[in-house]
Amino acid sequence: MSELAVQMKGIKKSFGGVHALKHVDLNVKKGSIHAVIGENGAGKSTLMKVISGIHEKDGGQMLLHGKSVNFRSPKESLEKGIGIVHQELALCPDLTVAENMFLGDLGFGSFMINESKMNSHAKAALDQLGFAIDPKDSVGKLSVAYQQMVEIAKCLAKNVSVLILDEPTAVLSEREIELLFEKLREFRDKGVAILYISHRLEEIFRLCDAITVIKDGETVTELDPKTCTENDIISNMVGREMTALFPVKGEPTDEVVLEIENLSTKKLLKNINMTVKKGEIVGLAGLVGSGRTEIAKCLFGIDDMQTGIIRKKGKVLKIRHPAHAIEEGIGMVPESRKEQGAILSRPIRENITLANLTTSSRIGIIFHQIETKLSETLKRSLQIKLGSIEDPISSLSGGNQQKVVIAKWLNTECDVLILDEPTRGVDVGAKAEIYNVIKDLTMMGYAVIVISSEMPEIIGLCHRTYTMCDGEMTGMLSGDEMTEQNIMRLCIPKR
Repeated sequence: MSELAVQMKGIKKSFGGVHALKHVDLNVKKGSIHAVIGENGAGKSTLMKVISGIHEKDGGQMLLHGKSVNFRSPKESLEKGIGIVHQELALCPDLTVAENMFLGDLGFGSFMINESKMNSHAKAALDQLGFAIDPKDSVGKLSVAYQQMVEIAKCLAKNVSVLILDEPTAVLSEREIELLFEKLREFRDKGVAILYISHRLEEIFRLCDAITVIKDGETVTELDPKTCTENDIISNMVGREMTALFPVKGEPTDEVVLEIENLSTKKLLKNINMTVKKGEIVGLAGLVGSGRTEIAKCLFGIDDMQTGIIRKKGKVLKIRHPAHAIEEGIGMVPESRKEQGAILSRPIRENITLANLTTSSRIGIIFHQIETKLSETLKRSLQIKLGSIEDPISSLSGGNQQKVVIAKWLNTECDVLILDEPTRGVDVGAKAEIYNVIKDLTMMGYAVIVISSEMPEIIGLCHRTYTMCDGEMTGMLSGDEMTEQNIMRLCIPKR
């Protein structure tokens, strides 16, 4: 039997006149963790969908454990032992964890489902991951991180021999990432072949045994993470050298734009105190559930605060609704741009002007020609790569979608911008572009708050960083104090 679990030879796939995959070769060994990386639009996700039967290939040959296969549906690939966990989770929020895990395969009883047996099987798969998730809980009540674990457990419950993970750590804390990596290594040692897609290069070096780089629908090269460098990967991904990912930090002024004093909420936050100056990028670091996003939601009027004061340029704000925050000059780019930051089916033009329709309307009527002029100006300013501003925002890559969401706030009079996971799910090249956009905002006088689970992002981008744990501020670091060790030490619960 072949030592290769998956072998792809000259795989092709087109959608109309667009050649998503032109000629992809891929060799994945049994009992290995194999990274597939490339810029957004390189063809990674399309290739994974071919392997998992979502798309049928147009040309080339695919072999599974040495035998030629051609899947016409996800059911066929799953029956052959291939499981996939997509970046966008595919769960039914109103069903239980166990019901989600065995949806489409409820073979627990002849006429009626044996819930006890189903829950037992689900618990066994969840226990393999080491996460305390009750199989009887409703999935909709779980955090996004735990929902991700349910997706992985769903594959493990089917005893897959090939596991495909697309950006599995995007919503996980560092502690949860380490636990996941530990489990993935165990599965690898049991002979499972793991295909791993991630834009986080540090994860590739920590976890993976081999790397395949894809660009413009073709295999560029195969690399060994033990001998290659980060710059080797980036230059092959983007076709050029990238010497500096983060721009040189500008100098903030002494003017305090935003001040939070003793902010508390009923459920989590306790006596939060922080300041942000004009031209400053302030980071919020912490594990999932530490309260970072909850601070952002209070500032933007999504969550109510129980006690405390928010001041902007000395003025006490009473923010009860996002509309109030916008009126006071506060904007927010949410963690989930697809659910909360943009209307995917609507034109780019409409998404850019969405937060401030007064700029494109007269006597209550929206004028498309004004929208078009504003959108074209912001497109050039942020270097958004698009076909037409009339295209739906869903047609753009993740990095360009994020630029559109940022452009939405440049079309308002805000001077405080909150960015929650600003580079989640975007490639290295797009990250560098977004970092430059954020730097440019500070040069224009914006006060910026960045929430990020990526320590290099916090350290490389921010002037100061507040650390959080269990709803409380545990420290403030700046300059050379901002190291991964110092940040994590302050973010990990002491008890």
